Amino acid sequence: MSEAQGETFISHLVELRSRIVRAGASVLLVFVCLMPWANRIYDLLAAPMIETLQQGMQAGGAAPTMIAIGVVTPFFVPVKVTLMVAFLLCLPVVLYQAWAFVAPGLYSHERRLALPLVLASTLLFLLGMAFCYFFVFRTVFQFIATVAPKSITAAPDIEQYLSFVMTMFLAFGIAFEVPVAVVVLVRAGVVGIEKLRAARRYIIVAAFIIAAIVTPPDVVSQLMLAIPMILLYEIGLLLAGAGRKPAAAAQEAENLPVPAPESSPAPEGDAQK
Repeated sequence: MSEAQGETFISHLVELRSRIVRAGASVLLVFVCLMPWANRIYDLLAAPMIETLQQGMQAGGAAPTMIAIGVVTPFFVPVKVTLMVAFLLCLPVVLYQAWAFVAPGLYSHERRLALPLVLASTLLFLLGMAFCYFFVFRTVFQFIATVAPKSITAAPDIEQYLSFVMTMFLAFGIAFEVPVAVVVLVRAGVVGIEKLRAARRYIIVAAFIIAAIVTPPDVVSQLMLAIPMILLYEIGLLLAGAGRKPAAAAQEAENLPVPAPESSPAPEGDAQK
């Protein structure tokens, strides 16, 4: 490695450290501002489970509550939830720092593609989390409470509940990124859209296998993850097919050679000489 290459590598490391520090500082600042409301934030996260437990109480059962087995669990679980919320609120800043680091090394057509993909992936991930919170949790918890024996008093541990919620949020957030993955594969030329359409049956099987592994062992949650993945795959195929020709035309226009300037004709007097 030459001296110039070494200096370039070190400058990249310094720039990467600067971007990471800025992103981490933004998350830490929002986290500190949210800490006074940590308990309320956790109560909001636990609302689907609490509603299910209250319905069981109204049906004539005992009055179950969520419990904390560990000594410091009542303190650390709300802190972890607040840190997760702070990261989600700062996600645009984190993604901007990542974009600012890699943008100088991209071509112009790649920069035009990268920014919409970053925005779309962020919105889809948040949409997947919202779908999980507002629809999946209530449906799954009510289904489990319905099939559970009447002799059992439900008292979930808050740390296990947090682990379950984080796993489900991550699973549905990544599942909603399927259209972005399809568009990237097609636009990057890794695989053709015809092959992706031909592999539709395998994608359906893979969606149900992934749902069976990630979600709890009940049919309801598996269907609520597998069916959106299949629908989002079809949406990704439509978007990739619609944006393929404009992208190819733009890239071809960008790669066209610059025409040489036309030479002016010689004066008639010089031509006669």
